[in-house]
Amino acid sequence: MSQKNDIPVVINNKVYTLSGFESEEYLQNVASYINGKIQECQSSESYRRFNAEYQSVLLALNIADDYFKAKLQVNQMLTEDDDKDKQIYDLRHEVIETQIKYESAQKMIDEYKEKVNALQREIIKLEAENNVK
Repeated sequence: MSQKNDIPVVINNKVYTLSGFESEEYLQNVASYINGKIQECQSSESYRRFNAEYQSVLLALNIADDYFKAKLQVNQMLTEDDDKDKQIYDLRHEVIETQIKYESAQKMIDEYKEKVNALQREIIKLEAENNVK
């Protein structure tokens, strides 16, 4: 089990202690993200006119929106990954089928070459017999 980290962070100009088993860098990134969302919301004139409770709800809605968009993006990537895995499987199957067909064709070529050689030997033999008579 990893060690629990307690680090002071500044969120919206107030110091808070974040605790978690994640790295200090991760916890700082969480605080930075929250500060960014607060600044983003505060840049709106209408947001600043709302009371603190309403501002908190809007901030939470913005964070939830980011979460669901990120989750959707992850699901799309997973679907794309599954599709690519299926394409790779299909291509491997196609390569194997093509290799089997190639080996079969190569075997037929070898058989035909042998037949051609046998027929050429037969022609030479018949010509030799014909010349002897």
